Amino acid sequence: MRNLKLILAYDGTEFSGWQVQPGLPTIQGSLASAIGRLTGENVLPQGSGRTDAGVHARAQVATFSTDSPIPVENWEKAMNGILPAAIRVLSVEAMAPDFHARKSAKAKTYEYRIFRGPICPPFDARYVWHYPYPLNEEAMIAAASVMEGEHDFTSFAAVDPEKIAGENAAETQNREPRTNIRRIHSSSWQRRGDELIYTVRGSGFLHHMVRNLVGTFVLLGKGTIHLEGLLKILAARDRSAAGPTSPASGLFLVCVEYEQVP
Repeated sequence: MRNLKLILAYDGTEFSGWQVQPGLPTIQGSLASAIGRLTGENVLPQGSGRTDAGVHARAQVATFSTDSPIPVENWEKAMNGILPAAIRVLSVEAMAPDFHARKSAKAKTYEYRIFRGPICPPFDARYVWHYPYPLNEEAMIAAASVMEGEHDFTSFAAVDPEKIAGENAAETQNREPRTNIRRIHSSSWQRRGDELIYTVRGSGFLHHMVRNLVGTFVLLGKGTIHLEGLLKILAARDRSAAGPTSPASGLFLVCVEYEQVP
């Protein structure tokens, strides 16, 4: 029995998120189907986190165990020959039996793209939030670091506590009660051409957390709230205090980090 680690990229537009759902196209379901066709095994790959419907990934990580004799170096080509074009396996690696895509994760980075031009090119529309309206981008850039450090992010979490996009690995391993406290290592906005991009790296993320952060930062850019208001929203621990959830189309899981193996 081998434990295989996949690194995946996918366009989430046509999928109902990561998690398998009866009768709906999902990333996890597509992977399970491809593995089943190759090996005859009934396997459900585990991802580093459950991306929502419409969310994309540049380097999602998944693990699964298999008895198949297929050489590791052949898995990438074999799976890409079966998977839909919107999902690509970038690499496959054999790992120690205790390695787990989610439980072993130490940090994740997400990126959110806002297209600021008056006309969004059709080739970009699936991968950005088109927002051509006035924004004080300098204020958003200056306020981004407020989210850094360890905080209770209840104000930016989805109301449903059971839906968690990225759990803290230590909590899961130790079976501790769920908490909305997360550590954000870096939080920044920057302009790249016609796009305003938010990049956030943290120990884990709650369901809708990044999209709710973006929606709230946009309120600050519009002048609806100011820096003091942003701090009050963070301290309130109340979802109704924060801004709306931004569209899924602009969100990408950029990378997942693990401890280096000696």
